[in-house]
Amino acid sequence: MRFNKLDLNLLVALDALLSERSISRAAEKVHLSQSAMSNALARLREYFDDELLVQVGRKMEPTPRAEGLADAVRDILVRVEATISTPPTFVAAESTRVFRLLVSDFTLSTLIPHFLKRVYACAPNVRIELCPQVAQAARSLERADVDMLIIPIDYCTGEHPTDILFEEDYCCVMWNEAALAGTAITREQYLGAGHIVVTPGHVDATLADWFGERIGVQRKIEVTTFNFAAPAQLVVGTQRVATMHRRLAEHARRSLPITICDVPVTIPKMQQAMQWHSHRSADPGLRWLRENLKASVLDMDGKNETAAMHAPAGTPAGAQALRS
Repeated sequence: MRFNKLDLNLLVALDALLSERSISRAAEKVHLSQSAMSNALARLREYFDDELLVQVGRKMEPTPRAEGLADAVRDILVRVEATISTPPTFVAAESTRVFRLLVSDFTLSTLIPHFLKRVYACAPNVRIELCPQVAQAARSLERADVDMLIIPIDYCTGEHPTDILFEEDYCCVMWNEAALAGTAITREQYLGAGHIVVTPGHVDATLADWFGERIGVQRKIEVTTFNFAAPAQLVVGTQRVATMHRRLAEHARRSLPITICDVPVTIPKMQQAMQWHSHRSADPGLRWLRENLKASVLDMDGKNETAAMHAPAGTPAGAQALRS
């Protein structure tokens, strides 16, 4: 198909070239031979009268013209996929679809085990790909690299739909034999203690900065880690304090010699949200995914009836197949 003398199949090649910045990797991504992708790039260069990708050392870098095309081309392809390629129905029990979710290690440890259990019960052939959280999560959504973001509402973009999954508060965690363990820690004791804090690589500002800006307190940071679950292990054998998500801390307490108490400063609760591309709101598979994520929150918090696990929407035991 052509539009203004442009073979629209070339847009798929252009999108792959701009995302991979390599002829061989782009060819592999869209299942073309390397020579066919080289030919596509030559035709694109001729049409746009621009090199589009230029060799810089061992890498290929986009020209300003190519950078201006990248988001527009990706948006066109996402629209086409959402409008034409998405099946009108989704039958979970029969589906072999792949869903890609961008999650943090906090979500991976708390919500995802319950979600996978639920999905396996009603859609055993559906495949779930869990992708690590990145600095520009919204860009992964825009490019349709993932189907769903599960991130704090503060990091969601305003350009796509969001739905709050659950709220999470914070608590202090200490080694059972620490001097402050078993007491109601005061603000002065909290600020005077050595702290273990999380500074995940996908967040531009550290949590220490967040504490200073949002709460107006400065802590004595002695250890930093990139993993949200790690502080519960790292306080053991020390007098240090860690401020953790409460669900993670409660889970860790089952196997570690730690004690939990309330944080003596006011920390706003985190609202964990799911976000999906606006062009795909009517996708019946994504609607099924959202419903099961919400139901998994109830499973996580022990609020679901056991029987409910066997009849989520989109399964033969539950509602009829989801339709767009």
